[in-house]
Amino acid sequence: MRECKNTAAIVLAAGKGTRMESDIQKQYLELGGKPLIYYALKAFEDSPVKQVILVTGRGETGYCRTEIVERFGFQKVSKITEGGRERYHSVFEGLKAVTDCDIVLIHDGARPCVTGEIISAAIEGAGRYGACVVGMPVKDTVKMSDDDEFAVMTPDRSRLWQIQTPQAFDYSLIFSAYSKLLSSEVYQTGVTDDAMVVESMTDRKVKLIRGDYSNIKVTTPEDMDLAEVLLRRNHMI
Repeated sequence: MRECKNTAAIVLAAGKGTRMESDIQKQYLELGGKPLIYYALKAFEDSPVKQVILVTGRGETGYCRTEIVERFGFQKVSKITEGGRERYHSVFEGLKAVTDCDIVLIHDGARPCVTGEIISAAIEGAGRYGACVVGMPVKDTVKMSDDDEFAVMTPDRSRLWQIQTPQAFDYSLIFSAYSKLLSSEVYQTGVTDDAMVVESMTDRKVKLIRGDYSNIKVTTPEDMDLAEVLLRRNHMI
């Protein structure tokens, strides 16, 4: 593995969280006495990452600066920038804000249970393979359906992974892939994660590395309860 001295993280907090059934955007909901986004930022603050770019929703940069970054003393957050209409627009805004970077990690701020071990593994994986994503093998049988929700196929479970974040890349590789993606709307249909951008816009393979089943994404109110249990179990609260 080549040495990676300049590592950055992009933490995405620009989502609307419509499935949370709350007037407050989910990244600012209180979890264990702190806003949800705090936990991801704290994990990167305590990691080998050198700089953190926080990507927020429209008009939220001032709030995040005073109520999140300054309030909790996050020294590694070098920039706070507004995101775009879709997730991939927000990622590209974050990539453009990074400076002097070899490896970049992209993380959904709605995953509060990310650990230092996961972050270090992602950095190592990106240094070794150029592109890697954190995930875990699926534990349940997965069915594919037709338009009427009848099962039509059962994929081999032994080859299926549930993908998490962070996803980590050589900076020049991911910046080039996103630049191509954003050059035409033709490329943008169905893009759901950063690995897909690399897979579709370049000829590079993406390595899967193991994260943790507890590295959940908070999407619904029930997820908030589960996340609090996991954070307390891992002594993060």
